[in-house]
Amino acid sequence: MSYTILVTTALTSEALDFLRRAEGIEVRILPPERAEVAKALSEADGLIIRDDLTVDADLLANAKRLKVVGRVGVGLAGIDMEAATARGVMVMHTPGVNAISTAEYTFALMLALARQVITAHLEVGRGLWLRQAHMGTELYGKLLGIIGIGRVGRRVAERAAAFGMDVIAYDPYVAEAHLADLRVKLVGFEELLRRSDFISIHCAYTPETANLLNAEAFSIIKAGARLINAAHGSVIDEAALIAALRSGRIGGAALDVFAVEPPQDSPLIGLPNVIHTPHMGDATLEAQRDLSMQIARQVYDALHGTDYRNIVNMPFMPGRAFDAMQPYLRLAERIGALHHYMARGRIRRVAVEYKGEELDGLVKPLTVALLKGMLAPVLGESVNYINAPLVAMERGIHVTQTKGLDVVDYTNLVSCQVHWEGGGGQVISGALFNRREPRIVQIDDYRSDFVPSGVLLVFGSYDVPGVIGRVGTLLGENGINIAAWRTGRATKGGQTLTVLTLDQPLPDPLLEQFRALDFVRHAAQITLPTL
Repeated sequence: MSYTILVTTALTSEALDFLRRAEGIEVRILPPERAEVAKALSEADGLIIRDDLTVDADLLANAKRLKVVGRVGVGLAGIDMEAATARGVMVMHTPGVNAISTAEYTFALMLALARQVITAHLEVGRGLWLRQAHMGTELYGKLLGIIGIGRVGRRVAERAAAFGMDVIAYDPYVAEAHLADLRVKLVGFEELLRRSDFISIHCAYTPETANLLNAEAFSIIKAGARLINAAHGSVIDEAALIAALRSGRIGGAALDVFAVEPPQDSPLIGLPNVIHTPHMGDATLEAQRDLSMQIARQVYDALHGTDYRNIVNMPFMPGRAFDAMQPYLRLAERIGALHHYMARGRIRRVAVEYKGEELDGLVKPLTVALLKGMLAPVLGESVNYINAPLVAMERGIHVTQTKGLDVVDYTNLVSCQVHWEGGGGQVISGALFNRREPRIVQIDDYRSDFVPSGVLLVFGSYDVPGVIGRVGTLLGENGINIAAWRTGRATKGGQTLTVLTLDQPLPDPLLEQFRALDFVRHAAQITLPTL
């Protein structure tokens, strides 16, 4: 069997030689030009890319023989996963390969920031010798706060210990027991900001981490703290950072990533207490060597059916149509996401129950999808159908299959019960309408019927007259349109649970005003991807 692999990005000569020497492999090297790739894709079995080529449904329409897309690096942005999976195209990436390079570069930035290396270097180049003007600070004995203690964050913590630094970390989905070997203490986000001398960002970019370091965060951060970001630029509100730097609230920042790259006309560029580099955290010979060789071997093995490492969309049921299974996977993901947003503590136990002939044989894929939905709001693209169970286990989430949950009667029903720290728990059940549309039909003792999509306002209230009128008036006066209203009650005159689908989210002040209404017991605003 012979295979053609298109390579649209720079690989090392060793990786290319490996593919060229492999029996039955033809390698074609192309620039990442869409038109040229589209033309050649009709005869390709494999495609190796980086983030400079978008692989969408239109491009894949030309891929008559394509079996695998290999993405160099950890990110999957620009790849239409649904379109690839529907066509039976495996998508793989290379997570963790650049962890050492990025961790080392973090310390390069940290040291340069602490000792004003860049400024001094430029001054000597201009003939200045201002030795006493650059009084730095040692890393020894300082407190390093790490936001996100995944692969890179752990390696940064290991290196911090060698410098004699104390380390704390904020990561809501990592259990303390998993960090015992690192001598790292998990703390809350605000505590990390208040105590840390240096703060290094290593979390994934998700809706929850967007602008995580904003004006409010900078208002409580330890005065003079120094910030390092080699993860993702959009985790920081750059306008708020600029204000904090100019006011002296922040002692300095070292940035390898920006919200927009390259950062054209950004006021960050040129500030005296900012070090800025062009997204080069993994730009080492070793990282590029390892990335190149790993993706080459992964694509080769997948094409030959000998191994399927780091494939993020491998079909779970050989021979079962993905098109028929996909709506249930989507439903399970949404149930998991709702549990994440509605839980009142860190989820520790998950029990699943599936009823109905259509769900026979889908225990594993549905559970994986549910865990992916539960973890994705925090971990973003780094969690997928392949690694969700392992990631859940690493975070101390215990998963079981159960029977006998107190649930509503539907022909085919997906149910999940979770328990969180502190003793609380909840049950959410869902079904498909017309075998395609996901609906949530139960939350705890309350029957419901809503589509888990878009902006949702979920609130518990007392079953008293006037609730609908007062809620409608408050939202209407503030320009918030209600697209759908679903209320369930356990008993007449008791308590109710309502889910509103909104055309736009409530601003924070309005949400707090809503929570203060005398009949509201609790309220949560949730934004889910639109179905």
